[in-house]
Amino acid sequence: MKKTLIILLFLSFILKGNAQQAKIAPEGFDVKRQLSHYGKIDTITYPSKTVGANRRALIYTPPGYSKSKKYPVLYLLHGIGGDEKEWYNNGTPQVILDNLYAEGKIEPMIVVLPNGRAMKDDRAVGNTMAQDKVEAFATFEKDLLNDLIPYIEKKFPVKKEQTSRAIFGLSMGGGQALNFGLGNLDVFAWVGGFSSAPNTRQRKQLLSNPDVARKKLKLLWISCGDQDWLIANSKRTSDYLRQEKVPHVYYLEPGGHDFKVWKNDLYMVSQLLFKDVDYKKLNDLSPIGYTPETNIRRARYPQVYPNSKVHFQIHAPEVKKLQVDFGKKYDMTKDVNGTWSVITDSISEGIHYYSLIVDGMSIADPASKTYYGMGRMASGIEIPFAGGDYYALKNIPHGEVRIRRYYSPVLREWRQCYIYVPAGYDQSAESFPVMYLLHGGGEDETGWFNQGKTDLIMDNLIAEKKAKPMIIVMMDGNVSVAGGGNAFSEAPLKTFDRELKEVVMPFISSNYKVKKGPENTALAGLSMGGIQTLYAGVKDSHLFSALGVFSSGWFANQKELTDPQYALMTTNKDAINKNIKSFWIAMGGKEDIAHNNCKIMLSKFDEIGIKYTYSEYPGGHTWPVWRNNLYKFAQVLF
Repeated sequence: MKKTLIILLFLSFILKGNAQQAKIAPEGFDVKRQLSHYGKIDTITYPSKTVGANRRALIYTPPGYSKSKKYPVLYLLHGIGGDEKEWYNNGTPQVILDNLYAEGKIEPMIVVLPNGRAMKDDRAVGNTMAQDKVEAFATFEKDLLNDLIPYIEKKFPVKKEQTSRAIFGLSMGGGQALNFGLGNLDVFAWVGGFSSAPNTRQRKQLLSNPDVARKKLKLLWISCGDQDWLIANSKRTSDYLRQEKVPHVYYLEPGGHDFKVWKNDLYMVSQLLFKDVDYKKLNDLSPIGYTPETNIRRARYPQVYPNSKVHFQIHAPEVKKLQVDFGKKYDMTKDVNGTWSVITDSISEGIHYYSLIVDGMSIADPASKTYYGMGRMASGIEIPFAGGDYYALKNIPHGEVRIRRYYSPVLREWRQCYIYVPAGYDQSAESFPVMYLLHGGGEDETGWFNQGKTDLIMDNLIAEKKAKPMIIVMMDGNVSVAGGGNAFSEAPLKTFDRELKEVVMPFISSNYKVKKGPENTALAGLSMGGIQTLYAGVKDSHLFSALGVFSSGWFANQKELTDPQYALMTTNKDAINKNIKSFWIAMGGKEDIAHNNCKIMLSKFDEIGIKYTYSEYPGGHTWPVWRNNLYKFAQVLF
């Protein structure tokens, strides 16, 4: 089965220049063959002023090496338990490279394998993780820049420009390669880490100037085995690079923290070095994807590739037909063992609801978390994006989300709401302002917490002092009325208005430390909740100082609904403008289904003379837009 997997993966190709690049090394790539020419590995000794001693390194010169030619150089670093011979003894770089030269897949280059432990006693013996030995790995940066590179460039026929130097490494050496490469962009243009160890510098220390990196780097490579305990470190680094819009390859492969993975990495990377790089094509390079945060514990599928395509794999030998439904249906194929699989198109950022269709019946995927969306429980998958740092989980004080049940005399039933309280709420003698935050159609009170990440957004804003500590009440906006009718007609809106003002607001005021008065009260909602915000907020503008309307607007093409609302706003224009200090209206891009409706509504606001602030965030009728709306709206409150 293992052999079959390798062969299948080998059949997947992407174009690279005029050659084809396999997604994973083929069988036998690291086995010595009968070739007409071989490269050569020698030991060199160079004087190190940094260490105060002569130091050793290995150097590989390619087949056909000639002192009359000039070569680019790859500096290839070892792990914490190794030395300059670790790659040679365990990774057979000379065999891998010789085979690739014979196939015409790589550019001629010199490879230097140094000892990254820059100290007089640099042998990999005793406690290799002792403090002085770990510190010596950091000291190696000076030894590399001031001693080894000058020696190589004096003694060997190498190109000396930045675009002809590469630095890569495994584990501790991967961390070194990222630290030294990204920290010295005038020296290295080709940088990467294989299973990089946690000595990798943090965020802005690792990459202090993303603009320079974008201009100077020819290739930035991050890779790791999917079973490696250090994978989180590689993903954090990739996430930060995506956030800073620094092009890079994030390559995931089957395996753990071992040379099977690192030899494959060398095979892949060496074919990319010192050539033109097309990141668009390299985005398809990873043979496997990472497991998204929406997977249940230990579920390996679905997997998300770095290009945002999703790989589903399900073992169901008795099923006759299986599909994945994202709105677009993807037919899955079954292998001889009864395992179904499919890879989707690239899925846009944010959380997406989906279902499995099993022999015609739609069900939730047992491998993913479920959410109340689409008017029912549905599977969800989260596709991260570069701008999501503001709702990342960080080491800061965190508030809580509490679930409170209450009886509604308006609806004559027990209901519940989710309530965010900021960090320190229970210990504080003070009261807090409150925002009532409403979900969209087909969702419920859980939406802003589960899908919207309200608590993380607010925790980060409050910790950064960008928003005032506040209570946020996420109520259920779904109400039933006699005779039915859609949620946007007068009867349901009127019932919602009563539920909010006669039940929920008094309940919160009686049970939580809430500051009284409109100056301490805000109302906001998305889509259906935006219409509810307009209805309840405009009707009684004296109750609120701020209204947030996200991806919503009055249905301006339905006269029976809109005429009374605009008539009310026209009559009460002065009061609305006086009471609502921030009438904040936000929208996604033109792909947002509410975009045109909102534009028509705003033109009517202009005619009436209603004051408002408009914000647009690129995206459709989706949670990334609404998360960003909350992030921005919360900063203007109170």
